[in-house]
Amino acid sequence: MIRKGKIGDIETIMELTKACAKAMIANGICQWNEHYPNASAFIKDVKRGELYILELDAEIKGTIVISTFMDEEYKPIKWLTKNDHNLYIHRLAIHPSIQGKGFAQQLMNFAEQYAIENNYHSIRLDTFSQNKRNQKFYELRGYKRLGDIYFPKQSEFPFHCYELVL
Repeated sequence: MIRKGKIGDIETIMELTKACAKAMIANGICQWNEHYPNASAFIKDVKRGELYILELDAEIKGTIVISTFMDEEYKPIKWLTKNDHNLYIHRLAIHPSIQGKGFAQQLMNFAEQYAIENNYHSIRLDTFSQNKRNQKFYELRGYKRLGDIYFPKQSEFPFHCYELVL
């Protein structure tokens, strides 16, 4: 079941994202660290009504942020659509114990359906340049790679920006 996130979910979400970060680091992908993702980001997501939770057997096993807010870092990118009525995906995470079973696809299907039903022009996101698995995941869904941005507190390596025109 996918539902809206609540403030009471934040502690469990932080445990989930820490488990994801640990699994990525074990695979040589230093994408998430002690600075990101953080509880304050998830609290803002909840307050804006943009955090969604994947629950399996009443346990939080995944999360996705479906936002209308465009981060400053995204402004230099030459997007395929105008900066008007777009959605931004952030902090997609599936607990490592159930990765590879289609749950990330389920969350992305949910986000894309939400975008279509609400007449958004596109969905935009970024993924770490060293995370080839994520790049393939988005490219197979039809997302187009457009350019790179940097988050210095996360990594010296860039993050690739992608867009799916709806």
